[in-house]
Amino acid sequence: MKSPNFDDILQAQTRISEIINQTPFLYSPVLNEMMDANIFIKAENLQPRGAFKIRGAANAIFKRKAEALQNGVIAYSSGNHAQGVALACKYIGAKATIIVPKDVPLAKLKPAQDDGAEIIFYDRKTEIREEIGANLQKQTGAILVPPYDHPDVIAGQGTIGLEISEFATKNDLKFDYVVTPASGGGLASGIGIALKQLSPNTKLIISEPEGYDDMAQSLATGERTRINDINYPSLLDALQAPIPGEITFEVLKDIGAQAFPISDNAALHAVKFAFENFHLVLEPSGASSLALVMENKIPAKSKNICIIASGGNIDIQILQKALMTS
Repeated sequence: MKSPNFDDILQAQTRISEIINQTPFLYSPVLNEMMDANIFIKAENLQPRGAFKIRGAANAIFKRKAEALQNGVIAYSSGNHAQGVALACKYIGAKATIIVPKDVPLAKLKPAQDDGAEIIFYDRKTEIREEIGANLQKQTGAILVPPYDHPDVIAGQGTIGLEISEFATKNDLKFDYVVTPASGGGLASGIGIALKQLSPNTKLIISEPEGYDDMAQSLATGERTRINDINYPSLLDALQAPIPGEITFEVLKDIGAQAFPISDNAALHAVKFAFENFHLVLEPSGASSLALVMENKIPAKSKNICIIASGGNIDIQILQKALMTS
C-alpha cells in the first residue's frame, strides 16, 4: 500500500468531522517559564474514548462503510485503537472484533466492550497479532483496520496536522517543533504529511519508551530496525511496537523526523505535571512528548512548540503512582 497524500488528509477531515472533537491547544505559564519557550499542548486525550485513535479508525471504517456493515471490522490494538474502532463501528452499526494483548490496562479495554466489541486476547511474547487478524479476516471477510500502517488510518491521524496549522495561522506563529508520541508511527507520519505541505520548516520530534526505541534506531540508520531483546514491559504501554510500520517509516524518514526514548519515571513526572498545571489526565504514553520536552531532549529555549498529548486512558493505580512521584 502507498502512503496517503495531503488530499487524503483533507478528505479524512470532512469524513470524520461528525465523530471527533477539534481538541484545544492549552497554554501554561508555568511550563513556558520553566522551559523558556512558547509551548502549547494539543489535548487529544479529550477525544471521544480518550485518545487520538478515533480519527484514524473512523476514517478507515467510514470510508468503507458498506463493507463494514456487511462483514464487520477486525482490528488489533493495545487499547486506544480498540476503543476508536469499537466506537466508530457502534456509530454506524457494524460489528467490531478486537485482538487485544492479555496485559492491556483495564481502563482501555472496558469502553470497547461497552461499545459492543468482541474481544480476543493474545500473548505478546508467544503470538503475533497480525497473523491472528489475517486469519480471522480470511474466515469472516471482515475489513481489517490496523492501528497504524494503513493509508486511511494515517490520513485520519493527519487531520491533527491540519488543526495545528490552522491554529498557528490564526495566532500568527510558526511552530519550530511538533512533538508527538509514536508506536508504529501512524500519528507521527500523518502529522508529518500535513506539516510537509503546510509548514515545511517545522521539525517533527518523536517520543517512545526506553527499551522500545525502534523508531530512534531506524531513523538513525535509515532502515527499519526491530527490537528483539525486550526484557521488561513499559508503563508507556501504547508505544511498545517492536518495529516501525513500512509506510509510516518511509514518511518519517523522508521528512527528517527524529526520535528520542523516554523513561517510565520521566513519563510519570509528566503525567503529574499535566494534572497539576493543565488539569489534564494523561496516560504515560500520552504524556511522553511532554516528558521529552521537560527532559531537555530538544533545544526548547525561545522556540514555538506544539506537544501532542495523545491519550488519557490511565488505570487509577498508575495515576496514583504518578501523583506521588517527587
